[in-house]
Amino acid sequence: MIALLQRVSMADVTVDSKTIGCIGRGLMILVCAVKGDDEDKARALASRVLRYRIFEDDAGKMNRSVTDVGGEILVVSQFTLAADTRSGNRPSFTPAADPATGRALYELFVRECAAGGLKVATGEFGAHMAVRLVNDGPVTITLSN
Repeated sequence: MIALLQRVSMADVTVDSKTIGCIGRGLMILVCAVKGDDEDKARALASRVLRYRIFEDDAGKMNRSVTDVGGEILVVSQFTLAADTRSGNRPSFTPAADPATGRALYELFVRECAAGGLKVATGEFGAHMAVRLVNDGPVTITLSN
């Protein structure tokens, strides 16, 4: 699975002009399942996200996780993270998991993040979404397993 983490001061997602998820300080996470991913990979990635230290401590070093700072999480499905861009001028999305598997692993990832005790908001799997965020830092990190 692939997750693109953005440390944010706020983020929201809109579908059909209606805000369906919004957070304050925390992480906006774009997540994608690729072929071969399974439930163990989804659980492991969620666990890693909850512990990943990209928030500053009192000394200004990235030593604190979203859990440590009591942050919030916005998770948005994003199959284009699996884009194969090695040739031509148009991406191929064949590395992405099929939609049914992608949805199941996305939903499991969300549940695992919520099990960490933080506020978790989501987008809508497969929908055309508008995502707004204020990237804090900016800090943007790609995690995969």
